[in-house]
Amino acid sequence: MAGSRTSVRAPRQTEPRASPRAPRPWRRPVSSLSRRTPTRNLLLFSGRAHPTLAQEVADLLEIEVVPTTAYDFANGEIYVRFDESVRGCDAFVLQSHAAPINEAIMEQLIMIDALKRASAKRITVILPFYGYARQDKKHLGREPISARLMADLFQTAGADRLMTVDLHTAQIQGFFDGPVDHLLAMPILTRHVKKHYGKKELAVVSPDAGRIKVAEQWAAALGGAPLAFIHKTRDPRRPNESKANRVVGDVTGRVCILVDDLIDTGGTIVQAAEALMADGAEDVVIAATHAVFSGPAVDRLKNSPAREVIVTNTLPIADDKRFDKLTVLSIAPLLAQASAAVFEEGSVTSLFKS
Repeated sequence: MAGSRTSVRAPRQTEPRASPRAPRPWRRPVSSLSRRTPTRNLLLFSGRAHPTLAQEVADLLEIEVVPTTAYDFANGEIYVRFDESVRGCDAFVLQSHAAPINEAIMEQLIMIDALKRASAKRITVILPFYGYARQDKKHLGREPISARLMADLFQTAGADRLMTVDLHTAQIQGFFDGPVDHLLAMPILTRHVKKHYGKKELAVVSPDAGRIKVAEQWAAALGGAPLAFIHKTRDPRRPNESKANRVVGDVTGRVCILVDDLIDTGGTIVQAAEALMADGAEDVVIAATHAVFSGPAVDRLKNSPAREVIVTNTLPIADDKRFDKLTVLSIAPLLAQASAAVFEEGSVTSLFKS
């Protein structure tokens, strides 16, 4: 992450309208920098990993991202200072754990520490993508549980609450000793699938047996589409490598919606797409929340038999990682609604299924 100062636009000037429409609750007009109640104010802070997403969230909340000075020292250490007072505020700190992931995590921890020491009243950490979530248990002896360590680090830094999207495993919520809002991108993804493929004969496919429950939720959201899954083997001593063996379920003549939480190197999901086409599927549509896109992922996806690859913008996607059949949906409305609900002491539970 190159050293930079987070920029903030000048407050927007709005002209009165004769008959304004009533805005949705999470878009009520507010002051340019913060969202206020009679006793509290919401401030949104962004690290350098994904400022575009933070600005989208700010636009929906009709506030500005708090101006922040952030840069790297010559030896790689990170410096952060907020350019406005944060005393007594409800702070929301957005940072997606994009590569280089360890720098993104450390920067967010430093931001939390700075807020705590500057007397922020409550700190909510927004993690569109939770780093180290795949290391949620020990596969072999003498391994760490890094997902738990992550939660401990945020707790120690001063976080009061975590907000994240589509954890690799839901039990990670229990690693943090405090409220965790586990938001789901499935409604955003299924709306797109219904719009473009709703008239087709669909099947929902899990890339492995471990994500069948998620596939069941997808099937229900798509009107009871039949389920299938890919039987695969994976050697825990060889990360990022697995082998799709066979399709379990009938997919003949159907458009298969192949669902997963993330795409890293793309090997698993592309092998699954190939297995589905070989088993008689009419088409394959890949849908995943997090576009990690490491190493050969983009080339594999471009050359795969999938008709479309649908992801969200929980992680920044560089121009050189975009390709013709990639569709990127915005997660910002979900994060904005959840942030407003937390700030206003409203219900976040409804967002899990909406």
